[in-house]
Amino acid sequence: MSARTAPTAPVSRRRTAFVAAAVAGVLALSACGWGGSGGDASSGAGFGRSADRIATVPPADRKAAPELSGTTTRGTRLDVADYRGKVVVLNVWSSTCGPCIAETPGLVKVARSSRDKGVRFVGINTRDAETSQATAFEEQHKVPYPSLSDPAGRLLLRFPKGSLNPQTIPSTLVLDRHGRLAARTMGAVDEDTLRKMIAPLVKEK
Repeated sequence: MSARTAPTAPVSRRRTAFVAAAVAGVLALSACGWGGSGGDASSGAGFGRSADRIATVPPADRKAAPELSGTTTRGTRLDVADYRGKVVVLNVWSSTCGPCIAETPGLVKVARSSRDKGVRFVGINTRDAETSQATAFEEQHKVPYPSLSDPAGRLLLRFPKGSLNPQTIPSTLVLDRHGRLAARTMGAVDEDTLRKMIAPLVKEK
């Protein structure tokens, strides 16, 4: 009788585990919250930084945002590229993250008040294994904008190295009207800081 070989894990399962481990490394500064400027891998990469932790890039030095498309927490298709010509606010969040909960009222308020100025908000929901966790959060906090479902963090890994990329949960990034990475803050963002990030980009053409 021939010896049986031990079954191997499905390729998809191994791949998911690898991606999850890689994302854990990308977000190693803090599982949920502000990691501090000392751990910012983009420090000294030509970014300006204000006293309120806003990192900015002048137009000539901005890098294009990666392809950010997929299924939302509500099961619909979304491609951030479809918002070209608008200022786009990207917020990386998780339903179990305390700072994410704290910042959401400000995000919701600014999303509603800035829409007529050509600003669109898109969330990137990560680390929530079930979309029901995310949708319950959105309903509880009356979030008016869609979120891409990214439980394993694959979208986060698409951000180019050396660019304004998300390094903590939460992180908030702003794309200019040409789809380029223009501003970022890490950790919970308050309403005033968010408006400061958006205002200069709304004026750009």
